[in-house]
Amino acid sequence: MIPLYVVLVVLLIIILSGLVSVNQGSIAVVTMFGKYRRILPAGLNFKIPLLERIYKRISIQNRSIEMEFQAVTSDQANVYFKTMLLYAVMSADAETIQKVAFKFINDRELMQALVRTIEGNVRSYVATKKQAEILALRRDIVGSVKLEVDQVLEEWGYHLLDLQINDITFDKVIMESMSKVVASNNLKAAAENEGQALLITKTKAAEADGNAIKISAEAEREAAKLRGQGVALFREEVARGMSDAAEQMKQANLDTNVILFSMWTEAIQNFAEYGKGNIIFLDGSADGMQRTMKELMAMMHMHEQQVPGGPSSGSGARIKGPSGNPGFSQNPPPVHP
Repeated sequence: MIPLYVVLVVLLIIILSGLVSVNQGSIAVVTMFGKYRRILPAGLNFKIPLLERIYKRISIQNRSIEMEFQAVTSDQANVYFKTMLLYAVMSADAETIQKVAFKFINDRELMQALVRTIEGNVRSYVATKKQAEILALRRDIVGSVKLEVDQVLEEWGYHLLDLQINDITFDKVIMESMSKVVASNNLKAAAENEGQALLITKTKAAEADGNAIKISAEAEREAAKLRGQGVALFREEVARGMSDAAEQMKQANLDTNVILFSMWTEAIQNFAEYGKGNIIFLDGSADGMQRTMKELMAMMHMHEQQVPGGPSSGSGARIKGPSGNPGFSQNPPPVHP
């Protein structure tokens, strides 16, 4: 007869063998006689000893894999991709867990099917595009692949969380040609920017020079205007003074040629006193003075005849020499050296 304590120990072992601990983030799949029966959530669970057994523990946490593969564009260019795939079990309900547990023999087969599906979709999309378009279509590639692959994964009980294309490269020859194109475009842009900067600089400098010339011209015009007004006033005063002097000499019965003689001597004195290195050839002899005074008197006489209502028309406005002829005397006073 078997002792009672032995029976109790056996029963205790059997009961304890029915206790199952499931880690957080995992779900246990229970089968009975090889057939799916139920799932066990995270924590301490109980299964029927000797009848039920744990078929598989499935992680419901996120998983990631990295892939490297090659595709060919429509213009026969090789494109090399480096991608990262992030996926997880779609949900923790019994139906989804049953798909995950029994669709594939093991995780290795799942990974192989998943990788081949991703590669096939990427290659199909790239085959419709040209090499020059690939780099600009990174987002479009990801969007197209996610749409196609997510539908397949749902049938397997999984959900595609993210697909990232980390790197896209081409053959060495194509990469070198692309680098040359980029370098030439950069040089072209730099030359255009430099030309624009030079154009702006030259334009601003020309505008500044134009403004400076305009201001200088305005100032010169104003100065010339003021100088002209000053010269006009000076000449007016000189003419008025000479007219008054001639009138006074006429009233005193003196020869008005004395005024020209005085102007001649003052001119010679100014040449000698204020000359600053300029060479002036002047005939300072008595004959030269008389010849010059005759020319001046002839010019003044001609001017009086041409101006209507001039000094010849008014009384006392015309100066007569000792000979009684109009104009200044043709015989200037003698000059004693």
